[in-house]
Amino acid sequence: MNGFIFILIIFILGLAARSSALTMAAGLLLLLQILNIKSLLPLLEERGVEMGLLFLMIAVLVPVALGRVGTKEVLMTFCSLPGLLAIAGGVIATRLNGMGLNLLESQPQVILGLVIGSIIGIVFLKGVPVGPLMAGGIAAFFLYIIQLFGR
Repeated sequence: MNGFIFILIIFILGLAARSSALTMAAGLLLLLQILNIKSLLPLLEERGVEMGLLFLMIAVLVPVALGRVGTKEVLMTFCSLPGLLAIAGGVIATRLNGMGLNLLESQPQVILGLVIGSIIGIVFLKGVPVGPLMAGGIAAFFLYIIQLFGR
């Protein structure tokens, strides 16, 4: 019952923050628990991130599939400062996301802090929630820096 209450709180916080992704995710989990379809939870835990990343990658690649990104745009990526910085940003982001995934797998209790931080960012800083992996990656990076200098 404890998990149900936490998910309900996250659902309410998602509503308050007007985060449709957070609200729908928590709402789906509440629905699965209410309907006693808990057998899906291990599958979602095991494959949920993978499925989410798949759909995120599909959404990002749609402009390419629609032909809105052509050879000129691809060349500009490798020949312009914004394009080169975008490549560097992609490299750094994927590394941080990997660190975030490791943190979430090794310390799943941090997810509530990531959700609360995301809600604060949405409400007070007009931020956009893109998922717990990047937030976890940044938290993991901070932990790494603290461990590095804490020796």
